[in-house]
Amino acid sequence: MATLRRIDPRLQIMTETIEGLIPGATPAALSVDVTETLAGPGERSNSWTGSPAALAQKLFTALYGRPDAGEQLSPLARAEDAKRARDLGAEVAALQQGHSDLTSAPWYPARPGDLVHVHYEAGGLSDAFGETYRVTASDGGFLSMQLLCHTLPDTEDLEGLVGCFAVDDDPDPLMELWFEAGPHRLTIVREGRPVHIGGA
Repeated sequence: MATLRRIDPRLQIMTETIEGLIPGATPAALSVDVTETLAGPGERSNSWTGSPAALAQKLFTALYGRPDAGEQLSPLARAEDAKRARDLGAEVAALQQGHSDLTSAPWYPARPGDLVHVHYEAGGLSDAFGETYRVTASDGGFLSMQLLCHTLPDTEDLEGLVGCFAVDDDPDPLMELWFEAGPHRLTIVREGRPVHIGGA
């Protein structure tokens, strides 16, 4: 049975303090915007946008080092651990945080042309392998995500392992992949540049 990892109380306090800046707000609906306005013609600016948890983690890392150098889990795996521990609050929080982390990312939502690579560690069914998906516009008005290639050897049983996150005409094609595989396994490339590097 997997054990539920406890969040460092200092990180929890930082996260709750940032979320508490707007009393009564729903944490999953919050985002933090930091803007630098540069003097000069046109008043250019630089900005950073993220979830309260992402800002708290940046602050925590600057003060104390990385808060969790252990095994990374997908939002769904964290929720399942909490469910096994009979902690409904932690289960709901894991799902809300996973949704917030995706929807508050500066590159979100997915766009046609995005490439999404997912890396799978070696397990009981296969060696380590990767898949790359391409996001395309669909005829129904939403987006599709099609398997472009994979690195699983042809000698392995491909059924159920390869292409399971392909979707057709989906308003949010990354949602299932983000929750099940986890953001730490994903690399997303837009216009030739990585916009999300999992595990980094």
